[in-house]
Amino acid sequence: MTFWISSVIIVVIMTTTRKTTGKKTPKKTVKKKTTSKTVAKVKRAAKAFRTYDQAMQYLFSVTDYERQQKLRYNVTTFDLERMNKLLKALGNPHKKTKSIHIAGTKGKGSTATMLARMIQANGYKVGLYTSPHVTSLHERIMVNAEMISRKEMLGLVNRLHPIIEKMSKKDDGPTFFEIMTAIAFLHFQDSEVDISVIETGLGGRLDSTNVVNPELVGITHISIDHQNLLGDTIDRIAAEKAGVIKKGIPVVTVPQEQPAMRVLKKEANAQKAPLAVTGKDIDFSYRFESSREHGPHTRICLTTPSSRFEHLRVPLPGEHQAINCGLALAMLDKLKHQGYSIDDDKAIDGLNEVKLLGRMEMVSEDPRILVDTAHNAASIRALVQAIGQHVPYDSMIIIFGCNNDKDIRGMLTELQYGADKVIFTRSNSPKAVFPADLAEMYAEICGKMCQTALSLKEAIRVARSAVSREDLICVTGSFYLVGQAKQLFPEKELVQ
Repeated sequence: MTFWISSVIIVVIMTTTRKTTGKKTPKKTVKKKTTSKTVAKVKRAAKAFRTYDQAMQYLFSVTDYERQQKLRYNVTTFDLERMNKLLKALGNPHKKTKSIHIAGTKGKGSTATMLARMIQANGYKVGLYTSPHVTSLHERIMVNAEMISRKEMLGLVNRLHPIIEKMSKKDDGPTFFEIMTAIAFLHFQDSEVDISVIETGLGGRLDSTNVVNPELVGITHISIDHQNLLGDTIDRIAAEKAGVIKKGIPVVTVPQEQPAMRVLKKEANAQKAPLAVTGKDIDFSYRFESSREHGPHTRICLTTPSSRFEHLRVPLPGEHQAINCGLALAMLDKLKHQGYSIDDDKAIDGLNEVKLLGRMEMVSEDPRILVDTAHNAASIRALVQAIGQHVPYDSMIIIFGCNNDKDIRGMLTELQYGADKVIFTRSNSPKAVFPADLAEMYAEICGKMCQTALSLKEAIRVARSAVSREDLICVTGSFYLVGQAKQLFPEKELVQ
C-alpha cells in the first residue's frame, strides 16, 4: 500500500516538473485528413512565405473584383478608407514620392507609358503603375521600364501579409487591386523614384489609386464602358472619372463628347484646378502618312510657349494613339512649368523606345495573327480603323471574346464593319460571355454568319484552316483573351 501511494506521488511530481520546465509530454500522432480549407488556413497563418509561388497563391486568394461576375460599385466594395488604413499601416509610402495620375476610359496605359518613358529619358527615375496586365502580373509595376522582380514581389507580399491578416480579422480585408496598388507604392518608395505615373483601375472617384495627391492629372478619352458599375451615360461615367481632379492641381485632357466635357469643366472649376484641352487650349494636330523608312504611321505637332514638337512620329500605330501621344506631350510640357528639367530631344528619344504588349501586336507571321486588347466599342472602332491603315490584307477573321461587364452590343456593332468573318470564343475569365450568346446577339444585330469555338486554341485552329497567306487573323475583345493568345506564342523574355 505504501509503495502504491509513493508511485502516484512520483508520477505527479514528474508531470509537474515537465510543465514548469516547458517540456511537453509526448503525444500520440494522429493523422488528420488534409483539406483545401486546412491548407488555406495554414498558408494564412504562416508568418512569411519562403517561395514566390506561395506568395502568389496567397495574393490570388484574396478578394479580386477584377474576376467577380457580379459587383456593386459603392463605398463598401470600393472603399478609400480601407485603402488609407492599409497605407497608413505601411507608413504611407504614396506620400513619400511625387506622382502623376491618369484616368479615362481608353488609352490610359498607352498615355502613361509614353509619358513615363519621356520623363525617364531626361534622367529621372520613374515608377509606372498600370493595369490590367497581358501575360505577367509584373507588367503592372515598373521602375525605369524594368518590371518588379520575383524577389522584390515576394519581399513586399511578406511585408503586407501581417497587416492584411489583421485587417481581415475585422472583416475589412483589402482587395487584390488594393494590395497590388500598395505593393506599387512600396516598390516606388524602396526604389527611390523621382516621380511615378499612376493609372487608375476602374473609374476614378473610388479607385484605390485615388489616394495620391499628384503633381498633375491627365484624363484620356471617355466613352461607354463598365456601364453596370459606372453608369450607362457618358456624363455619369465622366463624373466618376472626374473624381481624380484635386484642388488646385493642373488637369490636361483630350477633346471629349460634350456631356463629358461639361462634367470635367464643372469639376475642375469646383476644385479651382486649371484645365487644358489638347487641340483647343494647346495647339495640337495629327496626320496619317506612309514612308519607305517607317511604313504607315501617324505624325503629330504640338506647340506651346515652352515646347515645340513638329511632325513627331507616334511610336504606336493608330490615330487613337496619336491623340494619346499628344496628351502625354502636353502633360510633359506642364511638368516643365513645375520645375522639371525636360529636354525635348531627349523626350523624343524616350518616346521612340515605347513598345506595348497587346496593342496591335503581331504574334505570328505564318499565318499572320495580330492581337489587341480593345475591350469597349470605341476601342474596337479605333482598332478596325488602325488595321485598315497599317496592315494590308485580303480578308480578316476576327476571333472575339469579351467579359459580361462590357458594352457587348456596342462592340459587336463595331465588329461587323471590320470583320469578313467572326469566330466567337471565351477566355479563362469567370466573367467571360459564352460564345453561343455572343453569336446569337451578333446575328440579331447584323444578321451576318459567324462561328463559335469553346476555346481560343480551337478558334485559332478553325481560323488557320480558313486563311491564305495574304489574310489576317485578329484576336481581340479582352485583356484575358489576348493574354492567352500571347501564351500560345510565347516571347523569350521572362521575369527573373
